Amino acid sequence: MIDPRFVYLAIALSALGATGYIRDTLRGLTAPNRVTWALWGLEGLLAFGVESQQNVGLARWMTLALGAVPVLVLAASFRDRNAVWRLGAFDIVCGVISVAGIVFWALVHEATVALVAFIAADQVAALPTFRKSWLAPESETHWVFFLGSANCVITVLTLTAFTTAGVLYPGVIAVSDLLLALLIAVRLGPRWRSSRQAPTA
Repeated sequence: MIDPRFVYLAIALSALGATGYIRDTLRGLTAPNRVTWALWGLEGLLAFGVESQQNVGLARWMTLALGAVPVLVLAASFRDRNAVWRLGAFDIVCGVISVAGIVFWALVHEATVALVAFIAADQVAALPTFRKSWLAPESETHWVFFLGSANCVITVLTLTAFTTAGVLYPGVIAVSDLLLALLIAVRLGPRWRSSRQAPTA
């Protein structure tokens, strides 16, 4: 456990990653999937509201960043229509399922079940970007996900008590962001497809 004020470092890392991602989006180097980023923004802001009501402490400001950054990325994506990933049926289906999960979270009155539903909705929202990162990693910027994973880990370590409610949401995002970052940085999809197409001796 570390000093709770380290959450400000986590927020700074989030801001640094967001700045790079938004810059690349405005330059047309990165093409955000609007389904993923719109839902991430909604979920982050909803989670911040819940944590504020539950007096989570300084860690809730990191959750606010998890909502604010996607909103800014989404706004930047409207600057250039060519700097946006074209949505398909898979993206729409994931979006609908994720929204259904959010609605279920809002209606259910059992805290643990609601939390699991919320996190499931968040991860379903991430699937279109996972798919895009596998198919076209050049359309993504990996640093935002590396830094996102780091700031979530820092946030967890600042908690004064490790509870399911406090750890699960940032913990799952830390793992998810790290996997996305590696998928993009290593360009695993193109490498795998290239190896499949390579002639055998």
